Amino acid sequence: MQNKQKALNLLGLAMRAGKIVSGTETVISALNKGQVKVIILASDLHENTSEKVIRAAKKVNVSIIDLFSSEELAHAIGKKRKVMGLTDVGFYKALTKKINEGV
Repeated sequence: MQNKQKALNLLGLAMRAGKIVSGTETVISALNKGQVKVIILASDLHENTSEKVIRAAKKVNVSIIDLFSSEELAHAIGKKRKVMGLTDVGFYKALTKKINEGV
């Protein structure tokens, strides 16, 4: 199985474990509370929304991953979402490892 699919499977697992917050306002709110370890943005996200989330992430120094399309993310987590925040350090490390191996 390729690393991109493994990374998406990991997001699905994190969703089922309750370690993902989704939706623009929810993610920004969780960011401000220091709960989000990394943000996952759909690569085809609208520019205005993208800028809003990126600005909020820069304030608190949280990295952003935008390698997956909204369709891939929806398939991975079972919901149509374009903005997600990963709240667990273990899932964050595993996801970054898969991405660094090549997506």
